Amino acid sequence: IPKRDWSSDVCSSDLNRIMARRLLTLAMALAALSAAAPRAASKEWANKLFNETRHDFGVVARGANVEHRFTIENVYVEDVHIASVTSTCGCTTPKLLKDTLKTYETTELVAQLDTRRFTGQKEATLKVVFDRPFAAEVQLHVTSYIRSDVVFEPGSVQFGTVGQGRTASQRVTVNYAGRKDWQVVDVASNCQHLAAELREVARLGETPTAKVEYELVLSLKETAPPGYLKEQVTLKTNDPNRQTAQVPLTVEAHVIPALSISPASLMLGVRRPGQPWSGNLVVRGDKPFRITQITGPDARFQFAVPEAAKPVHFVPVTFTADAAAGRVTGKIRVETDMPGAAPLEVLVEGQVVAAAAPATPASSASP
Repeated sequence: IPKRDWSSDVCSSDLNRIMARRLLTLAMALAALSAAAPRAASKEWANKLFNETRHDFGVVARGANVEHRFTIENVYVEDVHIASVTSTCGCTTPKLLKDTLKTYETTELVAQLDTRRFTGQKEATLKVVFDRPFAAEVQLHVTSYIRSDVVFEPGSVQFGTVGQGRTASQRVTVNYAGRKDWQVVDVASNCQHLAAELREVARLGETPTAKVEYELVLSLKETAPPGYLKEQVTLKTNDPNRQTAQVPLTVEAHVIPALSISPASLMLGVRRPGQPWSGNLVVRGDKPFRITQITGPDARFQFAVPEAAKPVHFVPVTFTADAAAGRVTGKIRVETDMPGAAPLEVLVEGQVVAAAAPATPASSASP
């Protein structure tokens, strides 16, 4: 009987099984790495959407209206979708203004602090969950210290809409319960367009039940420029603890110009010589005024200037193209008798093309 080498068959079979197991293990490892890589990358891409991930409100009074806005900008080509936003603490409520962002679109996540139901040191984590273009979660951290012994009423100063050159005032009651010798020693602000007057109204009782009341009058000066104003005034107290010695109060206003004009620009389109264009300008003021002069980029612009004083003027504008071909650009300037108001300007854009050449009649064939 010929001798058979069984060992070679067995080794070959084992080798195949070993190689198969190793290939399977390698494939599973690569799959795990490929799955982990997008998760790590997705977290990194999501973090880049935020300009900040932490905010400290500092020390705030009970009853104060306090919020912070986290800006979110889509810096990618793909659309970004926020599936949910949650908070780990009822002291901070998140409010997302928009959940889907296209390329370079922005939105805000507003973190509102509840200073009426909560006091003391507070920390909250806002969890922002994304599901497009990849799954990811970004955590925003918010901290604050809400004083229970100082109360503002109302919780912030809201001047609302104020015309440029006008003033506005609002009273805030500041109540304190605690030390008998507690005082507000100063009111500070970095905004030169705000003024503050403070007076002590009452001081009653003995420590630790002493109550102190102040009346704070905040005024918006007539120098405030047009636009949205959001500032803080700080009450400096004689608290021995430096961390709680200063208490901020939020001030907001929307200052609108005394004069406005619309539209902001006129598009004349493409015109040929002799072809006119007409439109209207609307000039508004917060009180009656006169238009004293209107000038255009050149003599091709004509205006019908109203003579009477009124809060709204409709100004007809006519442009007649001449033989000068080329781009039409410049500004229309409107001057008024409104005290302190700067002249208004409207951008103009258009094109004048040369007149079309007359068509040449086709020549007839010889008989």
